[in-house]
Formats: sequence, structure tokens, C-alpha cells
Amino acid sequence: MAAAVTPSWQPQEQGFKEICTLLEQQISHSSSSADKSQIWNQIQQYSNLPDFNNYLIFIFSRAQGISVEVRQAAGLYLKNNLRNVYNLMQPEYQQYVKSELLPCLGAADKHIRSTTGTIISVVVQTGGVSQWPELLQALVSCLDSSDLNHMEGAMDALSKICEDVPQILDTDVPGLAERPINIFLPRLFRFFQSPHASLRKLSLGSVNQYIMLMPSALYVSMDQYLQGLFILANDPTAEVRKLVCAAFVQLIEVRPSILEPHLRNVIEYMLQVNKDADEEVALESCEFWSAYCDAQMPPENLREFLPRLIPILLSNMAYADDDESLIEAEEEGSQPDRDQDLKPRFHVSRFHGSDDAEDDDDDDVVNTWNLRKCSAAALDILSNVFGDEILPTLMPIVEAKLSTVGDDGWKEREAAVLALGAIGEGCINGLYPHLPEIVAFLIPLLDDKFPLIRSISCWTVSRFSKFIIQGIGHPKGYEQFDNVLMGLLRRILDDNKRVQEAACSAFATLEEEAAEELAPRLEIILKHLMVAFGKYQRRNLRIVYDAVGTLAEAVGAELNQPVYLDILMPPLIEKWQQLSNSDKDLFPLLECFTSIAHALGPGFTQFAEPVFRRCINIIQTQTLAKANPAAAGAQYDKEFIVCSLDLLSGLTEGLGSGIESLVSQCSLRDLLLQCCTDDAHDVRQSAFALLGDLARVCVVHLHPRLSEILELAAKQLEISKVHQAISVANNACWAIGELAVKVRQEISPFVLSVISCLVPILQHAEGLNKSLIENSAITLGRLAWVCPDLVSPHMEHFMQPWCNALSIFPLLN
Repeated sequence: MAAAVTPSWQPQEQGFKEICTLLEQQISHSSSSADKSQIWNQIQQYSNLPDFNNYLIFIFSRAQGISVEVRQAAGLYLKNNLRNVYNLMQPEYQQYVKSELLPCLGAADKHIRSTTGTIISVVVQTGGVSQWPELLQALVSCLDSSDLNHMEGAMDALSKICEDVPQILDTDVPGLAERPINIFLPRLFRFFQSPHASLRKLSLGSVNQYIMLMPSALYVSMDQYLQGLFILANDPTAEVRKLVCAAFVQLIEVRPSILEPHLRNVIEYMLQVNKDADEEVALESCEFWSAYCDAQMPPENLREFLPRLIPILLSNMAYADDDESLIEAEEEGSQPDRDQDLKPRFHVSRFHGSDDAEDDDDDDVVNTWNLRKCSAAALDILSNVFGDEILPTLMPIVEAKLSTVGDDGWKEREAAVLALGAIGEGCINGLYPHLPEIVAFLIPLLDDKFPLIRSISCWTVSRFSKFIIQGIGHPKGYEQFDNVLMGLLRRILDDNKRVQEAACSAFATLEEEAAEELAPRLEIILKHLMVAFGKYQRRNLRIVYDAVGTLAEAVGAELNQPVYLDILMPPLIEKWQQLSNSDKDLFPLLECFTSIAHALGPGFTQFAEPVFRRCINIIQTQTLAKANPAAAGAQYDKEFIVCSLDLLSGLTEGLGSGIESLVSQCSLRDLLLQCCTDDAHDVRQSAFALLGDLARVCVVHLHPRLSEILELAAKQLEISKVHQAISVANNACWAIGELAVKVRQEISPFVLSVISCLVPILQHAEGLNKSLIENSAITLGRLAWVCPDLVSPHMEHFMQPWCNALSIFPLLN
């Protein structure tokens, strides 16, 4: 099939026909999945031929009598191929592909023009522009022509380059007197006033790509850019207005000083388009309020607009008629989840330190980012900036919405409850005197006939958890706490999936605040959670695990009573036995057991052995699967290892020295060393956490490989490794300190190498994780305590940064 390389390469007829036939079959709706798989394999065989990409570009650009769909398929195959092999192609073939692409910029068919732009962007990404001077000439020529196809084709290609590799146009190109951005920017500005909406949209989108980079060419043309934005502000095309809003949002984030002289006009405009009939335009403009506050712009510039802004936000917080949540809210709890309903989950590896709290976004009341959620987020941040100032404007509207009656007004009532939750943090001082009445008003809404009012009421009640718990000390306050608790427990057993999810999340928030105050109601809580455990489908089952784990952490040893364990453990153990070692539904259960083991302490002993052994088996299987999935009978997934390591840590902390008999009967030490060398940061992070936990309670089982362990831990503290994986370094540092206390003089061969790593961390503490600084200071102190002769000669090098680090943590014990 390969033809001789000539300046005018020509395909062989047979190869041309065969590839066209395969492409036609591949895109045919009548081809089965098996057929398409076979066709794909045949195409892959052709792709091994050196001039295969020449055939694809020939079919795409020149094939007569071939459908646009087949030509486009050839172009998309070409794009994917070039991404991987462009720099490996013979220069003659590279040149052939490039020369055939340029005439397609002005193709009559818009799909061919669009695919041309996509391929050109890939070539530029992989080969740069300096090797393709003809491209810049062709783009300028097309942009300057009067033919709409040529202008659109060039503009499409340019916009894709600006989106994919914007920096490449802001570099010097041999043979050009100025950078490409300087050539194109005036032309892009000119298209802002084009009569063709497509050109206005593409040109503005292209310039917007440079706001973050802010090349000098754009900076010096800022007045012209802003003038163009104001001209396009009321463009009849919604996509253009959306891009204008996006530009103002990015400018306020990156260069707020640029907008300051025009701020009143920009705010007036954003208020106007925040009510735009097109929801995407309104959403983009709504981002401006949070961006303004995040940029720490002077609040007084926005203050006078609040009486107009707040009603708009509240209006936009009502569910739109086409909101997907309205459909989801009709799904009953008995309906099994589909695989696509299960959100990806991410386990957070174990972390030893003072700032190990997860940043748990309890505001995630809507899964998809939309105008409703964006408006609520804007109201939240405005309440944090302006505090109680917004209440005189806000509360009359909220009260009016809450008082709407009848089924038709439920969306207004729901939006008002969402608004109360959104301001629950920022306006707490102004709300505080009224919170008993607000919470009392919310409790009946937990039983509202509309599921989305029930779910948002769960969330809003949880936003006032701190206040609710503070009131427990007096009878009325305790009664209100009990009413909230029982209301949320009822909703946990709701038949609606959306309400179940909101109730479990809200209950977890209440648990964290209430802690041991939940102890008197443990039995009723556990019974409700276990009914939910038997009732929920897979997605919400994960949230029950989380609620059980949070409960265990909240009440601690209070859980360690037979009456409670008899309710809690049998269903969990039954599920534990049902799930295979390769079932990802095991992850949240492993996390749940980790919290329970930690809370029960020695009380977990009766459940420990099978749990311990299974964790070891999972780690062994996954370690083998990483090297040989077929032999392991499982696909490798590091999360199985991380969750198992963390559960072993929970067992070790809970059982203390009671773990020793289990460790002595297995190969945990050797597995742990393997995990400490893993290439995945989170595996190493959890491995070093377990290492430190084991050092505290059964260091004797680490002794045989102590030098290897210390060497591996010390390596994590090298400054390059610290910046790559700060949490791994933190846990390794903590583990070294725990080992030092236990093995004392045996650590002496490693003392100097560890000190040489710790001192730079303390000397350059700015910007580093607080826990790493804390653990570095403690470990250095422990090394000095166990090996004073080795450490004292070097004190002059670290005494000042060490004291500085310790002074940050006055409550260290």
C-alpha cells in the first residue's frame, strides 16, 4: 500500500477504497458492536503503514463522491493519530498532511471546516508554529478575505489553538518580526463588530483565553478590548453575551484593577444580565458576585447595589421547570440504582497532624452546577462579606415566599428555605435572637408533602446545628434538639432517595456538632440507621456508612456496649461477608469499620481477627494484581490497598498492644514495606501512617527490617519529595518520631540524614503544610532526646527555626 514519497503523493486505488469502506462501516448505524470492534482492529492494522495518515488526509480533503460523514470520520481518525505519532512521522508525510489541511479552511461544508480546525490545533500542539509558517500566512489571508467560509474556517482553527495552547501564539517565531498574538489580536478585535454572530462569538472566545495569561499585547490593548466588550454587551446572540459575562468574571478574578474605573457600569450590566432570559447567560453573570467577593474588592462599591441584587438572587434560587432535580425527586427509594447513578467516590488517605480535617462541602445541595446553586453560593458569600446588613432586604422576601400557600407555590417556599440555609453562617449574629422560631418553623417542613422541600429543610436545619446543640442545656433547647433529631431520623427512613441522601448528610453534620450529647439516644439512632441500611439502594447506602462512621467518631467509647453492638454489628458483618474482595462497594464499608474500630478500642477485639485477615488478603491480592492481573484474578485498584491500610491503622489505634497477636501471625511488615515504595502517593501516605501506628504498640515486629524502614521514611523527607507529596512526607516524618521513641539508640545511624532533611523544612516553613512543620519540630526534638550526642553538635544550624516552629504550636503536648 505504501507509495513512493513524492511532492505530490498519490494513494493507491485499492488501499483508498478499503479504508473508505471500513470508515463507512464504522460509522454505519446498522453495524453491531462486534462488527465495529472488528472494523476498528482492521483500521488499527492499516495504521501501522507509514503513509496511513496520508490516506486519511487525502480522503478528508480530496475524496470525490465520498460522503461528508466518511470524510469527517477520516479527519477525526487523523486527529487522534497525529496526537500520538505526529513527531514520529517522516518529514515528507508531515508536510503532505499540513499542505492538504490548509485548503480545507475554506471548505463549503461547515463540518469539514470545524474538523480542519481541530486537526490544525493538534498539529500545532505537537509540532509548534515555527515549523509551519504557511499556517500563519493562510490564517491571516483567510481572516482578511471577504468570503464567509474562509473567515469562519480560519477563525474556528484560531479559536481552537487559543483554547488548547494559547501560549504558543505569544512566543517568538523565527522569520516573523513580531509574535503571532500581535498579528492576530487586531483582527480579533475587528471581528467583535462583524455582522456574523459566529465570528463575533469565536473572536471574543479567542481573546478571552488570554485573560489569565495576560500577554503584553492584550494588556496594552485593554482599552480597545473593554470597548469591544461594552459594544457586545447587549448582543442579540446569547452565546456572545455569555462570553462577555465570562470576560468580566475572569478580569475581576485576575486583574480587578483593570475594571475599577468601569466598575459601576460593569455591576449595572451584571445586574441586568443576571435576569437574562437565557439561563446560561444568567448563570455566567451570577458567577461575578462570588468572584468579586473572592477578589477582596472594596465592599462599599457593591453595597449600594445589594437592594437590587438580593431579590434577583432569591428569584433565581427557585427551581427552573426543566431542572433535572425535579425528575430525580420523583424517584422512589425502592427503585434500584443504575451504575451511572453511582457517583465516583474518593477515599481520603489517613493523615497524622493538626490540620487533617477534610474540606467537606456540605453545601452540595444540587448535583449539577446551575443558576439556582450559583445564586445560593453568591448569597452565601455576600452574607459572609456584608453580614447582617443584608437582612433588612432579604428577610421580608424570604417571609413572603414562606407564606405562599397552595401546591403551586412550593418552589417559592423551597427557595426561601434554601436562602435561610445559605445565610446561616454569614448572618448568624442577626439571626441568633430569632433562631428558636426559625428552627421551630423548619421542623414541620421536614414532613412536607413535597420531597424537595423535605430535602432542603434537612440541609437548612443542619446549617444551624451549632446553635441547636448549644441550647441542649435548658429544657426548651433540649426539646428542640430532640425534635430536630427525631425529624431527621424520620427523613432518613423517607421513601424518596433525594430526601434520604439529604437527611443522612444533615444527620452527619448534627452528629459532628453533638458528639457525646447523642449518647442517651444511641439506641433509637442505631435502630433507624440499621433500618435504612436494609432499605437503601447502593448509592445512598454509602451515605449510611458515612453516618454510622461519623456517629462512631462522635460518641467514641459510648458505643462499646452490648445493647448497641447487637444492633449495629450483625447487619454490617452480613454485608461484609456478602461483598467480594474486588467489589468497590467494599470501600465505604472499610471506611466505616475504620471509624468503628477506632471508637470501640479494645471492644472491637471480638470482631478484629476476620477483619484484619481480610485486609491482609486484599493488600496481597492487589499487590499481585498490579504486576499480574490474570494471576491475581482481579484488576488492580490502589483504593483497595489504601482503604485496607487505613482500616489496619484504625484497628491498631483501637486495639493498641492487642493487635500484636494478629501482626505476629502474618506478613504485614513485608507488605507494608512494599506499600512504602509504591509509586502512588496515597498508598505511601497510608502505609507510613500505619507504620507509625505499629511503631507505637508493637515495634518488635518491625525490628527485623528497621534499617530499611527508616531509610525509606527518611527518603520521603528529601526536599524534592516533600514538594511532590507533602502528605506522604508528613506521615513519614511522624512515623520516624514514633520509631525514635521506641527504638532509641538504634535509630542513631539515620539521625544525621533525617536532620539534614528536617532542617530545610523548618528553615523554609512558609507555604508548607502546618502539620508537616509541627511533625518536623516534634521529630527533631525526639531525635535530640534519644541521641543527644549526635544532635547537639548541629544545634546552631536549626535552633532558631526549630524554636520558631514550636512557637506556632503553643499547645503541643
